[in-house]
Amino acid sequence: MPDTTPVWENLAALAQEDISISDQFADDSRLARYSVTLEGLYLDVSKHLVTDTILEALLELAASTDVLARARQMIEGQQINTSEHRAALHMALRQESPSIPGDFPESAQSERDRMKIISGAIRNGEWCGVTGMPITDVINIGIGGSDLGPKMVCQALEEFSDGPTCHFISNVDGAEIFSLIKDLDAASTLIVISSKSFTTRETLLNAKTALAWLGDALALSRPQDSPHCIGITSDIDTATQFGIPASRLLVVDESIGGRYSVWSAVGLPICIATGYENFQAMLQGGAAMDAHFLGAPPNKNMPILMAMLGIWYNNFLNAETYAVIPYCQRLDLFVDYLQQLDMESSGKSATVAGTSTDINTGPVVWGQTGTNGQHAFFQLFHQGTKLIPIDFIGTVTDGLSNEEHHRVLLANMIAQSQALMTGKASEDRHQHYEGNKPSTTLLLDQLNPRTLGMLIALYEHKVFVQGTVWGINSFDQWGVELGKRLTDQILQGSVAHDPSTNALMKKAGFDVG
Repeated sequence: MPDTTPVWENLAALAQEDISISDQFADDSRLARYSVTLEGLYLDVSKHLVTDTILEALLELAASTDVLARARQMIEGQQINTSEHRAALHMALRQESPSIPGDFPESAQSERDRMKIISGAIRNGEWCGVTGMPITDVINIGIGGSDLGPKMVCQALEEFSDGPTCHFISNVDGAEIFSLIKDLDAASTLIVISSKSFTTRETLLNAKTALAWLGDALALSRPQDSPHCIGITSDIDTATQFGIPASRLLVVDESIGGRYSVWSAVGLPICIATGYENFQAMLQGGAAMDAHFLGAPPNKNMPILMAMLGIWYNNFLNAETYAVIPYCQRLDLFVDYLQQLDMESSGKSATVAGTSTDINTGPVVWGQTGTNGQHAFFQLFHQGTKLIPIDFIGTVTDGLSNEEHHRVLLANMIAQSQALMTGKASEDRHQHYEGNKPSTTLLLDQLNPRTLGMLIALYEHKVFVQGTVWGINSFDQWGVELGKRLTDQILQGSVAHDPSTNALMKKAGFDVG
């Protein structure tokens, strides 16, 4: 375990020191040493509660756990997802020529080619419904990574969206699907059912409702067997049994985890909304971050720096959460996306070896866009008693805004990071700002497909590095299974439960076994 090593013990001792972030800037070279530029992305980690000695020890900890060696195992296709006996091939999806044994490179390219053809036909009006109308609206039905990834990207790349309107349905709450379909024309609507297993209850129920609407509106007995339906899956047999012909199925390799699947055929709505070329640019941005992660020295390596600072706060300064505050409204869903990426990957209490871990693992991830968050919870940041590291994300230019709005937006972000660090002393405790609050700032030259790909891959690698240091498997998610099984039992009403659960079932109208 890493917490029994000398470097861990050294960091624990260093955590007892009182550090002033502002005082660290007495060294004029600090900013240059604590910032990294990669193409259109700038990272500033100078406003953190670390000295050179602490950062050196954190990087030593990363080296001692072989994070880069394990990353190379991942990109080579080795089975690093040990509990499910699988590789984790999302990085390979964005490589020009992935060095993966077997037929994965050829199959991945084949699916990308089909995404290009299908999305192009939909965008240019060649793909028509049964009445001959071209597609104007797409309903993507999925949940988790099959929903959140493409939905987040489509929102983030609104500036580049010039295709059919893509809608996203995930929640099994019927109000969502019924509110959407009442305003759409079935004759020009395409339904994309995105499910790796094609057995997910929420997705299949939403699909059943949407397909019934199509069938009623268009007099179709088997709407899933019409040009109004496409499936995205890892299980071709189950999807074809559902009734979707193989010619309208896109395939996701089983080794692509749901929360990492935006790079795969799950990204079809992105291609439809923005064009395949923009989807490809996002892949290229992810690949650029991969190359940086695998090749940059640790002290100038964006994912390693962010990951090890997270380790510092989580494991040595007892911070239980970190906040992500994008100063770009189109990145609103990026916070939700990171919640799934980080908390599903790092919310583990078992080591890779199958033993119980005795160190803290994943933090709670939360946040909201600025400036909205400033008027909601920044009071806690500035004058509260909890240590909450913050990631600020902004864009230098914004093609959908104007200079006046964007200058005010960026000024707010920069001012918040400064105010959190410097504080402001006052004899009136109500107006006293303690300061010394840590933050990272990420600046994108522009929010475009390439820089968004870099940003997503940056956080993927950050999460991977932390999981490697903690000795956990970042690629399984067994924790979601128990609730699914209990849901089945409650729906069937065949099993007696504890008194509280039985009472809740009765009040909600369920049969109690």
